[in-house]
Amino acid sequence: MKKIFTLIICCVFLSCNGSAQKGNNKPYEVTKTDQEWKSQLTDLEYYVLRKSGTEERFSSPLNKNYKEGIYVCKACETPLFKSEHKYDSGSGWPSFDREIKGNVAFTTDYKIGYSRTEEHCATCGGHLGHVFNDGPRETTGKRHCINGVSLKFIPK
Repeated sequence: MKKIFTLIICCVFLSCNGSAQKGNNKPYEVTKTDQEWKSQLTDLEYYVLRKSGTEERFSSPLNKNYKEGIYVCKACETPLFKSEHKYDSGSGWPSFDREIKGNVAFTTDYKIGYSRTEEHCATCGGHLGHVFNDGPRETTGKRHCINGVSLKFIPK
């Protein structure tokens, strides 16, 4: 009986690491080899977009950019955020209260010991940042905290 109980406990723990927690497993429209990404992106862009890194706070010129236009994925130029939804969160990273629906994919990230909602470009899978529920209450209440190096700004 003790062996059966131990076996059941082991199965429960192993099942907790199932594919459901790993997020979106569907293939992306734009796929490249690591070497192709490295030849297209700078070292920092590659680190953030392909390795889910984070740029230093207040390092992006896009953090204080309030011109009219659109923010696209640096890797594949998919439109991700509109300038009209950008605001100064004080976090040190470009922040938006909403994404362009369908162009941003979401997964759950446990890398720092608790769950966060991670954002990716829905076209190429590039890491963008995370979304939090501490944004402007008068709009969506969301704060899409995005690495500026993941974005390219296209003025209107």
